[in-house]
Amino acid sequence: MGSDDRFPVRRIYCVGRNYVDHIREMKEGDERDLPFFFQKPTDALVESGGTVPYPPETSDLQYEGELVVAIGAPGESLPLDQATEIVFGYAAGIDLTRRDLQRDAVRASRPWEMGKSFDHSAPCGPITPAEDVPDIATGELQLLLNGERRQATNFSLMIWKVPEIIYHLSRQYRLEPGDLIYTGTPAGVGPTIAGDSVAVSISGLAPVEVTIR
Repeated sequence: MGSDDRFPVRRIYCVGRNYVDHIREMKEGDERDLPFFFQKPTDALVESGGTVPYPPETSDLQYEGELVVAIGAPGESLPLDQATEIVFGYAAGIDLTRRDLQRDAVRASRPWEMGKSFDHSAPCGPITPAEDVPDIATGELQLLLNGERRQATNFSLMIWKVPEIIYHLSRQYRLEPGDLIYTGTPAGVGPTIAGDSVAVSISGLAPVEVTIR
Protein backbone atom coordinates (compact mmCIF):
# COMPACT_ATOMS: atom_id res chain seq x y z
CA MET A 1 0.00 0.00 0.00
CA GLY A 2 1.28 3.41 -0.84
CA SER A 3 1.09 6.40 -3.13
CA ASP A 4 2.56 4.56 -6.13
CA ASP A 5 1.20 2.34 -8.91
CA ARG A 6 0.02 -0.31 -6.44
CA PHE A 7 -2.67 2.09 -5.17
CA PRO A 8 -2.04 5.76 -5.97
CA VAL A 9 -3.52 7.53 -2.97
CA ARG A 10 -5.39 10.75 -3.73
CA ARG A 11 -6.98 11.83 -0.43
CA ILE A 12 -7.29 10.51 3.13
CA TYR A 13 -10.64 11.02 4.82
CA CYS A 14 -11.30 10.10 8.46
CA VAL A 15 -14.55 9.63 10.38
CA GLY A 16 -14.77 11.13 13.86
CA ARG A 17 -16.63 9.44 16.74
CA ASN A 18 -18.02 6.28 15.14
CA TYR A 19 -18.17 3.95 18.17
CA VAL A 20 -20.37 4.58 21.21
CA ASP A 21 -17.76 3.26 23.65
CA HIS A 22 -15.11 5.65 22.28
CA ILE A 23 -17.49 8.63 22.45
CA ARG A 24 -18.16 7.80 26.09
CA GLU A 25 -14.48 7.33 27.00
CA MET A 26 -13.60 10.66 25.42
CA LYS A 27 -16.63 12.44 26.95
CA GLU A 28 -17.11 14.33 23.70
CA GLY A 29 -20.02 14.66 21.32
CA ASP A 30 -23.34 12.90 21.16
CA GLU A 31 -23.67 9.33 19.93
CA ARG A 32 -26.73 10.43 17.92
CA ASP A 33 -24.76 12.99 15.87
CA LEU A 34 -24.45 12.55 12.12
CA PRO A 35 -21.00 11.41 10.98
CA PHE A 36 -18.40 14.12 10.49
CA PHE A 37 -15.17 13.98 8.57
CA PHE A 38 -11.67 15.43 8.60
CA GLN A 39 -8.67 14.85 6.35
CA LYS A 40 -5.02 13.95 6.67
CA PRO A 41 -2.34 14.81 4.08
CA THR A 42 -1.54 12.03 1.64
CA ASP A 43 2.12 12.09 2.67
CA ALA A 44 1.08 11.22 6.24
CA LEU A 45 0.92 7.58 5.09
CA VAL A 46 3.34 5.09 6.62
CA GLU A 47 3.51 1.55 5.29
CA SER A 48 3.53 -1.46 7.56
CA GLY A 49 7.00 -2.13 8.94
CA GLY A 50 7.85 1.56 8.93
CA THR A 51 8.92 3.85 11.74
CA VAL A 52 7.08 6.92 13.01
CA PRO A 53 9.14 9.76 14.47
CA TYR A 54 7.59 11.05 17.69
CA PRO A 55 5.98 14.27 16.42
CA PRO A 56 6.77 17.78 17.65
CA GLU A 57 4.57 19.98 19.83
CA THR A 58 2.98 17.11 21.77
CA SER A 59 3.54 15.07 24.90
CA ASP A 60 0.56 12.78 24.26
CA LEU A 61 0.81 10.83 20.99
CA GLN A 62 -2.01 8.28 20.98
CA TYR A 63 -2.92 5.28 18.81
CA GLU A 64 -6.33 4.59 17.27
CA GLY A 65 -6.85 1.31 15.41
CA GLU A 66 -9.20 1.57 12.43
CA LEU A 67 -10.62 -0.16 9.37
CA VAL A 68 -9.59 1.65 6.19
CA VAL A 69 -11.77 1.64 3.06
CA ALA A 70 -10.03 2.11 -0.31
CA ILE A 71 -12.12 3.68 -3.07
CA GLY A 72 -11.69 2.31 -6.60
CA ALA A 73 -14.28 4.16 -8.68
CA PRO A 74 -15.74 7.69 -8.78
CA GLY A 75 -18.93 8.44 -6.88
CA GLU A 76 -20.98 11.46 -5.89
CA SER A 77 -24.28 11.62 -3.94
CA LEU A 78 -24.49 7.84 -4.06
CA PRO A 79 -27.66 5.98 -3.06
CA LEU A 80 -27.13 3.97 0.10
CA ASP A 81 -27.70 0.64 -1.67
CA GLN A 82 -24.99 1.46 -4.23
CA ALA A 83 -22.41 2.94 -1.88
CA THR A 84 -20.12 -0.07 -1.61
CA GLU A 85 -20.02 -0.55 -5.40
CA ILE A 86 -17.13 1.95 -5.54
CA VAL A 87 -15.05 0.14 -2.89
CA PHE A 88 -11.79 -1.32 -4.19
CA GLY A 89 -10.73 -2.97 -0.94
CA TYR A 90 -9.98 -2.76 2.77
CA ALA A 91 -6.93 -2.37 5.00
CA ALA A 92 -5.91 -2.13 8.64
CA GLY A 93 -4.92 1.37 9.69
CA ILE A 94 -3.76 3.50 12.62
CA ASP A 95 -4.94 7.06 13.16
CA LEU A 96 -2.12 8.59 15.21
CA THR A 97 -3.30 11.59 17.20
CA ARG A 98 -1.64 14.40 19.13
CA ARG A 99 -4.33 14.12 21.79
CA ASP A 100 -3.30 17.17 23.81
CA LEU A 101 -3.48 19.36 20.71
CA GLN A 102 -6.79 17.81 19.68
CA ARG A 103 -8.26 18.57 23.11
CA ASP A 104 -6.97 22.14 22.92
CA ALA A 105 -8.72 22.50 19.57
CA VAL A 106 -11.98 21.06 20.91
CA ARG A 107 -11.95 23.45 23.86
CA ALA A 108 -11.33 26.40 21.55
CA SER A 109 -13.99 25.21 19.03
CA ARG A 110 -11.29 25.00 16.37
CA PRO A 111 -10.70 22.36 13.66
CA TRP A 112 -8.88 19.16 14.66
CA GLU A 113 -6.08 19.49 12.09
CA MET A 114 -3.28 20.30 14.52
CA GLY A 115 -4.11 17.16 16.50
CA LYS A 116 -4.77 14.85 13.55
CA SER A 117 -3.21 16.04 10.29
CA PHE A 118 0.55 15.83 10.78
CA ASP A 119 3.49 13.97 9.24
CA HIS A 120 3.48 10.16 9.60
CA SER A 121 0.01 10.17 11.24
CA ALA A 122 -1.66 7.60 8.96
CA PRO A 123 -0.03 4.16 9.01
CA CYS A 124 -1.85 1.77 6.68
CA GLY A 125 -1.41 -1.91 5.88
CA PRO A 126 -1.68 -3.66 2.50
CA ILE A 127 -5.07 -3.36 0.79
CA THR A 128 -7.07 -6.55 0.32
CA PRO A 129 -9.50 -6.44 -2.63
CA ALA A 130 -13.15 -6.28 -1.56
CA GLU A 131 -14.01 -9.51 -3.38
CA ASP A 132 -11.55 -11.35 -1.14
CA VAL A 133 -13.17 -10.07 2.07
CA PRO A 134 -16.36 -12.11 2.60
CA ASP A 135 -18.13 -9.99 5.22
CA ILE A 136 -16.34 -6.92 6.46
CA ALA A 137 -19.51 -5.79 8.27
CA THR A 138 -18.87 -8.34 11.02
CA GLY A 139 -15.08 -8.25 10.93
CA GLU A 140 -13.05 -7.96 14.11
CA LEU A 141 -10.22 -5.56 14.94
CA GLN A 142 -7.60 -5.63 17.64
CA LEU A 143 -4.72 -3.30 18.40
CA LEU A 144 -1.62 -4.48 20.24
CA LEU A 145 0.80 -2.14 21.99
CA ASN A 146 4.11 -3.95 22.52
CA GLY A 147 2.24 -7.23 22.12
CA GLU A 148 -0.50 -6.41 24.66
CA ARG A 149 -4.06 -6.00 23.47
CA ARG A 150 -5.39 -2.48 24.03
CA GLN A 151 -8.32 -2.27 21.60
CA ALA A 152 -10.79 -4.84 20.34
CA THR A 153 -14.08 -4.50 18.51
CA ASN A 154 -16.47 -5.96 15.96
CA PHE A 155 -17.47 -3.74 13.06
CA SER A 156 -21.12 -4.46 13.76
CA LEU A 157 -20.65 -2.00 16.65
CA MET A 158 -19.92 0.93 14.34
CA ILE A 159 -22.55 3.67 14.65
CA TRP A 160 -22.23 4.38 10.93
CA LYS A 161 -21.45 1.29 8.87
CA VAL A 162 -19.29 1.39 5.74
CA PRO A 163 -22.19 1.93 3.27
CA GLU A 164 -23.54 4.78 5.42
CA ILE A 165 -20.10 6.39 5.71
CA ILE A 166 -19.68 6.39 1.93
CA TYR A 167 -23.27 7.59 1.45
CA HIS A 168 -22.73 10.64 3.69
CA LEU A 169 -19.17 11.40 2.53
CA SER A 170 -20.18 11.27 -1.15
CA ARG A 171 -22.63 14.09 -0.46
CA GLN A 172 -19.86 16.34 0.78
CA TYR A 173 -17.14 15.38 -1.72
CA ARG A 174 -16.91 13.68 -5.07
CA LEU A 175 -15.06 10.47 -4.24
CA GLU A 176 -12.41 9.30 -6.68
CA PRO A 177 -10.19 6.25 -7.16
CA GLY A 178 -7.30 6.49 -4.73
CA ASP A 179 -9.29 7.87 -1.82
CA LEU A 180 -8.87 6.22 1.59
CA ILE A 181 -11.44 6.42 4.38
CA TYR A 182 -10.39 5.72 7.97
CA THR A 183 -13.66 4.64 9.58
CA GLY A 184 -13.22 5.52 13.26
CA THR A 185 -11.85 3.85 16.37
CA PRO A 186 -13.34 1.94 19.32
CA ALA A 187 -12.60 2.50 23.01
CA GLY A 188 -9.17 1.72 24.42
CA VAL A 189 -7.11 4.50 22.84
CA GLY A 190 -3.98 5.45 24.75
CA PRO A 191 -0.50 6.99 24.69
CA THR A 192 2.68 5.81 23.03
CA ILE A 193 6.34 6.57 23.72
CA ALA A 194 9.53 6.18 21.72
CA GLY A 195 10.36 2.51 21.20
CA ASP A 196 6.74 1.32 21.25
CA SER A 197 5.42 -1.13 18.66
CA VAL A 198 1.84 -0.54 17.54
CA ALA A 199 0.07 -3.26 15.52
CA VAL A 200 -3.47 -3.57 14.20
CA SER A 201 -4.96 -6.79 12.88
CA ILE A 202 -8.36 -7.22 11.23
CA SER A 203 -9.94 -10.55 10.37
CA GLY A 204 -9.30 -11.40 6.71
CA LEU A 205 -6.83 -8.54 6.14
CA ALA A 206 -3.07 -8.11 6.29
CA PRO A 207 -1.96 -6.41 9.52
CA VAL A 208 -0.19 -3.08 9.93
CA GLU A 209 2.63 -2.55 12.42
CA VAL A 210 4.84 0.47 13.04
CA THR A 211 7.47 1.47 15.58
CA ILE A 212 7.53 4.84 17.33
CA ARG A 213 11.01 6.37 17.45
